[in-house]
Amino acid sequence: MPQVIDVCAVSELSPGEVRLVEWEDLEIGVFNCGGTVYAIEDRCSHDNGPLVEGELDQAECTIECPRHGSLFDLRTGNPKTLPAYVPVDTFPVRIERQTIKLEVD
Repeated sequence: MPQVIDVCAVSELSPGEVRLVEWEDLEIGVFNCGGTVYAIEDRCSHDNGPLVEGELDQAECTIECPRHGSLFDLRTGNPKTLPAYVPVDTFPVRIERQTIKLEVD
């Protein structure tokens, strides 16, 4: 059964903002893309680059790896450009009582 962890208050993650969450051995990037919150593993599948340090495109809902420029779809974790070709993990996000929460396994 998944565990639910608190990230922050909704008011603390405005559109265009990013937050890094650490849980056990995972680092998870939490992104507010135009008012919708997404969470993906903070690790480029090409070379383990830190995705939260990349450029967020709210219009396309993508994050660009700062190392080699691969774009990842925040909704699915799928890479949209090379050199990455393997998806990264995504995590269900929910809002409860104005708090952003993640489901993690």
